[in-house]
Amino acid sequence: MDLAKQNGAKHAAKASGLDGVVVADTALSEVDGERGRLIVGGHDIEALAGKVGFEDLCGLLWTGALPDAATRGAIAAALAEGRALAFEQIPSLEETLTAEDGSAALLSCVAHFGARAAWRSEGQRGWVELAHVTGAVATFAAAWARRRSGSTPIAPDAALGHAADFLRMVRGAAETEAAARALDAYLVTVADHGMNASTFTARVVASTGSDLVSAIAAAIGALKGPLHGGAPGPVLDMLDAIGDPSRAAAWIAAELAAGRRIMGMGHRIYRVRDPRAAVLERAISELERDGSAGAGARLALARATERAAEAQLAERHPDRPLKANVEFYTAVLLDAVGLPRELFTPTFAVGRAAGWCAHVEEQRRAGRLIRPASRYIGPIPTA
Repeated sequence: MDLAKQNGAKHAAKASGLDGVVVADTALSEVDGERGRLIVGGHDIEALAGKVGFEDLCGLLWTGALPDAATRGAIAAALAEGRALAFEQIPSLEETLTAEDGSAALLSCVAHFGARAAWRSEGQRGWVELAHVTGAVATFAAAWARRRSGSTPIAPDAALGHAADFLRMVRGAAETEAAARALDAYLVTVADHGMNASTFTARVVASTGSDLVSAIAAAIGALKGPLHGGAPGPVLDMLDAIGDPSRAAAWIAAELAAGRRIMGMGHRIYRVRDPRAAVLERAISELERDGSAGAGARLALARATERAAEAQLAERHPDRPLKANVEFYTAVLLDAVGLPRELFTPTFAVGRAAGWCAHVEEQRRAGRLIRPASRYIGPIPTA
């Protein structure tokens, strides 16, 4: 056997794409794809989203426990300070904020924040540093959305919660309590989700001893890829094309016959319905009960489309479960609270930043460089 074949045999048991390979021990979250369960810090996601605020969830991820009132207030203040620190830098980021892609703009802004704000973080290792970076992500995402629409970025308001202030900075006016509560439930839902691509990226950078902001910027770079976090907008395009619940089954059938993918259906890990889809569906229902214009009609259309897609996909792929994932109802919720669809992926980063930061801290404590092996399949020079 030649050396290339020997190397291939040596690593044959290694999973392509690291599927199923454990790269870290974590106390942050567990994804049970077979049972459709997401555990964050010892709590099922259904017991967190819509029940505790984003500030509480940050406390859970960053300190290991849901915070008491005093700690929650301190976390809220630190998030607000991060939003304010980021806004101070907006005048120097005008060119960056004109980028066509929101994730690209967000990556550049966050990297700039690290260069300018590093001195402020001296001696602040711990959750204050994590809160500053998480807060900054919200300000930069909102500022990009404002510039894209031809409007002026709006300064943050420290008196508001993170979700409510993000909505206000995007929309230009104080939002209803119902809309802020729905977005808050979304941010909690997406804050952490196991060893996904962007989280793994953040941990790899952290494992080298690099700084927090570099790790978060790298994670945003991973999020730019269409295979990770890029489907909520197309889900709305699909719902727009269907238009009415009565057309869902026929539209899905035509798409499948043409060999096209049904957006928002199927997940790399879950073999049953994504538990986050159920959480967000519930949040949209509550938004509808609070009188949000259009939420009810859009929710009815989404449910009809999900039922039609699930039934037809099961018929075509009986051995491959393809059920609604988080992006399916993400699209409906973010649209219902008035966010433009080009802001959907940056808004995901607003929530996921809390989890990325927690993983960076956990990796720092582990103190070990992540350095997986590869399998060489190229030619070997002759002796």
